[in-house]
Amino acid sequence: QVQLVESGGGLVQPGGSLRLSCAASGSISIISAMGWYRQAPGNQRELVARITNGGSTNYADSVKGRFTISRDNAKNTVYLQMNSLKPEDTAVYYCDAYVIPIDSSLGSRYWGQGTQVTVSS
Repeated sequence: QVQLVESGGGLVQPGGSLRLSCAASGSISIISAMGWYRQAPGNQRELVARITNGGSTNYADSVKGRFTISRDNAKNTVYLQMNSLKPEDTAVYYCDAYVIPIDSSLGSRYWGQGTQVTVSS
C-alpha cells in the first residue's frame, strides 16, 4: 500500500508565497514522475507541474516563472514553491506519483487527498 500526504496549503494574500509538500510512504520500490494538479470549483483538474526522477520538469503556462517544483528522492517527497500568487491560483492542490511497489514490477498512479490553497485579500 502506498500513501501520499500533502501539507502546506492555506490562506495567503495576492502576491504572497506558499510551499506545498507531498510525502509518499509505504511499500515503494521506485517513484518515477511526481506532480501537482489543481482543481477549482466548477473546473476540471489541471496539471500544474511535473518532475521526473531525473529532475526534468514541465509547467502549466499559467504558472511558469512563479511556481517551482522540486523533489527529494531520498525522502520520496515532492515540493511546490508558489510565489507571486494570484486569486486565480485558488484551488485544491493534489499531488500524484507513479509508483512501482516493492513486490511488483507494475507501476500504478497514486493521488494525495488534496490541500486547499486560497489566495485572497
